[in-house]
Amino acid sequence: MSIRYSELTPDAAEHSFLQGVKDCIPTLLGYLSIGFAAGVVERTAGFSLLEIALISLLLYAGSGQFIAAGMVAAASPVISIIVTIFFVNARHFLLSAALAPYFKGLSLGKSFFIGSLLTDETFGVASAKAVEEKRLGYKWMVGLNITAYLFWCAANVAGGLVGEWIPDPERYGLDFALPGMFIGLLALQLISRKKYKLDLLVVVVSVIAVMAASTIVPGSAAVIIAIMAAATAGLAVERWK
Repeated sequence: MSIRYSELTPDAAEHSFLQGVKDCIPTLLGYLSIGFAAGVVERTAGFSLLEIALISLLLYAGSGQFIAAGMVAAASPVISIIVTIFFVNARHFLLSAALAPYFKGLSLGKSFFIGSLLTDETFGVASAKAVEEKRLGYKWMVGLNITAYLFWCAANVAGGLVGEWIPDPERYGLDFALPGMFIGLLALQLISRKKYKLDLLVVVVSVIAVMAASTIVPGSAAVIIAIMAAATAGLAVERWK
């Protein structure tokens, strides 16, 4: 006998596909603004609407898409674009590794499907739920990821549609949309965690690490090194307590 959503237990309902869709809704405003800005920037860089749709579907990375648009506009070599985007988005290995323990026992295909659609925003929503409930559901994660993915692609195309009428995105601050969103997400996490001493330590370690690493490796690689150093320092302090 089939089970309707209303007949699910409260615990099962909290980890259903539909609940994942609902939990994604608060992040969609950010996706709308950033995705729209990315579409505008890509359009002014010479991308066609089809190319904008494809890059949002296949690359699906705000920072990577902004970088790609800028480097394409500057006529950078293809290999340089690929390597730069790889290093910038290498943080997703860390994000996936952090959530992996909650999905033990899943098949390789399902694990890959979750990881391939994971973003900074969906990771933030998932990690907050994991801390609160100590578990994550596969269907819930799919609902969260799919909602964000489709909305992002739609926002990109919408930005592309009007991009030809906005020849200078920087004039309207659209190039700052992505950093602005990340700053907002960081501020909300700092307020909700209320671990100000630990967070200050992580910030100091990350700043020192990125400054030191940037003297010997490219900036994108320095960011990855700083993330690992700061995360290690934070984890060590929490466990030492």
